[in-house]
Amino acid sequence: MRNSKYTSVLIQLLALQSLAAVVFCDPGFDFFYFVQDWPGSYCDSSEGCCYPTTGKPASDFGIHGLWPNYNSGSYPSNCDPNNPFDPSQIQDLLSEMQAEWPSLSCPSSDGIKFWTHEWNKHGTCSESVLDEHDYFAAGLALKNQTNLLGALANAGITPGNSYDLSTITAAIQQGTGVGAYIQCNQDENGNSQLYQVYMCVDTTGKNLIECPVSPNYQCPSSIAFPSF
Repeated sequence: MRNSKYTSVLIQLLALQSLAAVVFCDPGFDFFYFVQDWPGSYCDSSEGCCYPTTGKPASDFGIHGLWPNYNSGSYPSNCDPNNPFDPSQIQDLLSEMQAEWPSLSCPSSDGIKFWTHEWNKHGTCSESVLDEHDYFAAGLALKNQTNLLGALANAGITPGNSYDLSTITAAIQQGTGVGAYIQCNQDENGNSQLYQVYMCVDTTGKNLIECPVSPNYQCPSSIAFPSF
């Protein structure tokens, strides 16, 4: 009887331990969208753009965000109001952030408002995996890893021309090893152009994966890749 009682208690403890492990390991989302935008398309629109206070960014894709998402297509947001963006946490990343994660919105800014929005809305929803510093560092590492401009250039795709959408996505697939989705916007004349590139990343924030669900954007078969 005593052994049976101890066995029952042990089973309960093991069950609780297993449940705690599952809860602890669950990041609270299924994957990240890693989104980069082309500054030429951002600026060549009816809304226009304003260069950062640090000056005109390089003619390269810039980071828009690293966004936790669910496989259902929905996403969490503003997950922890008690953990707001703290600029002191990314001081060692600041120069790289200004170069690779610039804000082109108006009026001109130093990027702090943009990064505050990204962390408060999206980053806090992955804080079980990445703290603020690691979150932004992960985005910078993914930017270097994907090297979209290089992948496109290797396929002969350069700014200032128009290309088949399928040629662009094939070049990114070839260069990065995974598929990507393109979001278009329109220039002032109504022509569709390459605006943003969506790629998917696992919940560690480190590894590119095939997207479990595609963003709901449509582009025509041929799009412009404007100069910047």
